[in-house]
Amino acid sequence: MPTVTLPPKENALFKRILRCYERKQYRNGLKFCKQILSNPRFAEHGETLAMKGLTLNCLGKKEEAYDLVRRGLRNDLKSHVCWHVYGLLQRSDKKYDEAIKCYRNALKWDKDNLQILRDLSLLQIQMRDLEGYRETRYQLLQLRPAQRASWIGYAIAYHLLEDYEMAAKILEEFRKTQQTSPDKVDYEYSELLLYQNQVLREAGLYKKALEHLTTYEKQICDKLAVEETKGELLLKLDRMEEATLVYRRLQERNPENWSYYHGLEKALKPANVEEKQKIYEEAWVKYPKGLVPRRLPLNFLSGEKFRECLDKYLRLNFSKGCPPVFTTLKSLYHDKEKVSIIEELVVGYETSLNNCRMFNPNDDGKEPPTTLLWVQYFLAQHFDQISQQSLALEYINAAIESTPTLIELFLVKAKIYKHAGNIKEAVKWMDEAQALDTADRFINSKCAKYMLKANMIKEAEEMCSKFTREGASAVENLNEMQCMWFQTECALAYKSMNKYGDALKKCHEIERHFVEITDDQFDFHTYCMRKMTLRSYVDLLKLEDVLRRHPFYFKAARTAIEIYLTLHDNPLTDEHKELEADTANLSDKELKKLRNKQRRAQKKAQLEEEKKNAEKEKQLKNQKKKKEDDDEEIGGPKEELIPDKLAKVENPLEEAIKFLTPLKNLVKNKIETHLLAFEIYFRKEKFLLMLQSMKRAFAIDPHHPWLHQCLVRFFKAVSENKDLPESVLTVLKQEMRRLFGETCAKSFNEAFLRKHSNSIPHRVAAAKMMYYLDSSTEKKAIELATALDESLNNRSVVISTDVLEGLCNGSLGDNKETAEMYRADCHKMYPHTLAFMPPGYEENMKITVNGDASAEPEEIGNDM
Repeated sequence: MPTVTLPPKENALFKRILRCYERKQYRNGLKFCKQILSNPRFAEHGETLAMKGLTLNCLGKKEEAYDLVRRGLRNDLKSHVCWHVYGLLQRSDKKYDEAIKCYRNALKWDKDNLQILRDLSLLQIQMRDLEGYRETRYQLLQLRPAQRASWIGYAIAYHLLEDYEMAAKILEEFRKTQQTSPDKVDYEYSELLLYQNQVLREAGLYKKALEHLTTYEKQICDKLAVEETKGELLLKLDRMEEATLVYRRLQERNPENWSYYHGLEKALKPANVEEKQKIYEEAWVKYPKGLVPRRLPLNFLSGEKFRECLDKYLRLNFSKGCPPVFTTLKSLYHDKEKVSIIEELVVGYETSLNNCRMFNPNDDGKEPPTTLLWVQYFLAQHFDQISQQSLALEYINAAIESTPTLIELFLVKAKIYKHAGNIKEAVKWMDEAQALDTADRFINSKCAKYMLKANMIKEAEEMCSKFTREGASAVENLNEMQCMWFQTECALAYKSMNKYGDALKKCHEIERHFVEITDDQFDFHTYCMRKMTLRSYVDLLKLEDVLRRHPFYFKAARTAIEIYLTLHDNPLTDEHKELEADTANLSDKELKKLRNKQRRAQKKAQLEEEKKNAEKEKQLKNQKKKKEDDDEEIGGPKEELIPDKLAKVENPLEEAIKFLTPLKNLVKNKIETHLLAFEIYFRKEKFLLMLQSMKRAFAIDPHHPWLHQCLVRFFKAVSENKDLPESVLTVLKQEMRRLFGETCAKSFNEAFLRKHSNSIPHRVAAAKMMYYLDSSTEKKAIELATALDESLNNRSVVISTDVLEGLCNGSLGDNKETAEMYRADCHKMYPHTLAFMPPGYEENMKITVNGDASAEPEEIGNDM
């Protein structure tokens, strides 16, 4: 049907509909739509029907809105308004590809419509269609050459396409049109200059960038950015004397910024360690209170020079009472020589301070009593770091005895118990710390995190509710605030309790947060160009491209994949069928007892459900009130995440792949990504994809114990599978020989064991595979895995717990006596670890939290 032109009266009403939509006066807009559509001549007017649909969509009436817009489009297929509205509708449902198609159709009928072009460009940058974005921005520039956003958008398109020189030319042409006085401070112009300089640097035009910075230095507001950029550019241009002056000025401005010292090092090019140390010695004289110039030399000094420098650094911190001193030295703990010097020095301080209140008997003047406290605090953390938890506890207990009101001491004590493998005791001490200052959100969060590690989910929720919105459930409020640390810990707690549905719900909630964060960038595409925050805008776009590289996403994805693998191996059975099978063997009396028990459980569940529903209704009412108060545009309703439905999914491996795909693209550098991929493809029997995962993991760490187990299983699967096509088998064997030098699983396992005979994790992996390949080797495999000789490396609570679990779950054979003997041996070595406590210990132990005793069972495997 051709486009119907409205007479002046109806046309005026239509313009008012557009104004009402722009001002979010949706109800008024609907009244004007009714006035036009009630006229029989215009009852099927396409553009009015489309606008009515768009307005209803903003009021949450999705289905009705789609019907009206489609009807309007059918009546007027050549109307740019109908196509534009249909695009807006698709955009509100996050169907960006469909929306782009609609906008392109709208442009066929009105190719120079500014609003459609702007909307199209927003979707193109959102979907990273950079070529399309450049073309659209070029059209906008031709139509509105006087507008600032037209130039900036076009330059950004070239910048993102990595055509830096073209982007720099466009920005320079635009800059020439800006008439600003050299003495006038204009923040937006300053941002433009800094962005222009960033483009020049990325293009590799360092000389030009430095000249640009020097020319416009007075007009740039961010003086610190100018100096830092100048320092970097001078280093790149090998103008070391000038760079030295710049970094010395920056040091005076902030002597605690480590990057300025590294810049100065590069500029001065010290020939040896002595010259390097001189740079810092000068800084000690110049900035006597500076901690960074005293800390940085510890990275490159060794022997007596290291001891001397460390002595000054520690004395300064301990006398001052600086709690994070251990954290600043933690990065040195990979060097055994430095660790022994640190221990020797600080233990010496502690002995001397106890005897004569001085760091050394030959010193002048006594130290304040708090110095000993901070030395003990440091030693507790030191011994915890080197896995000597019993010694660490002695020092922290001595410190608590002298100052029982210092929160930091209880935090460290809880951390020591956590590292010792006793999460219940850790929760007790963390709760003690939290009780000392209930207004501290950090300690509250820490306490909740420890509770989740101990599978005390309800207690953790109560703990967090002290800082969540009143009148709303703590869990829902934390989800609303995208509190992902809480949700990842919750997912791990539910997983260890075998509540897979609830764990998956948390993982999917985290996935939704990342989708929301991606969608939220939409608002910044216009805002940043208007406010000229261009450097931050480009950084935002680059961050969004690698968003799922974040540890929170990795943790959630890994948990979800592991659960889906478990569900694939052991699908959840229907409880009713199981009960029917069980009741068939019961007597009448037992059956009656069981029925009563079921009835009581049902009644309890019903009451809890009613309580939940009442809470939900209350929250929904509040939400509806909010929506009525401000009629804002809303997206489509999200599908509710139901734990049972998530746990009883039809194809768990396909669901696992959805979480795996972003990891394969963005977290390629982590071996776990490729090993999880292998586990999925192993179950799907995709041999070439298994090989691909193995090759990628092998390139990262060829000696990883988990990788070894995967390889052995892969070799065995290839040799046993008789249905493989000849071509695939040839490729597999050829690649296996080339990469691993072996295709026989047994000989590969023996070679691995010979190579890593001194490392416990590698011995355990080899022992598991020995038993997996041949169950008659059970005795030898157990001997290998349970060896705890002092000559063996990499012994830890985590690996010992893993061995005990292997002895109990059958992956190292079924021998309960050996398991009990191994537990007893480990208990002597790790007296605080819950997993190695004698049988019956857990039943006698209760955790008291805020006066309430809780005795929930827990899986110790999750608390490391």
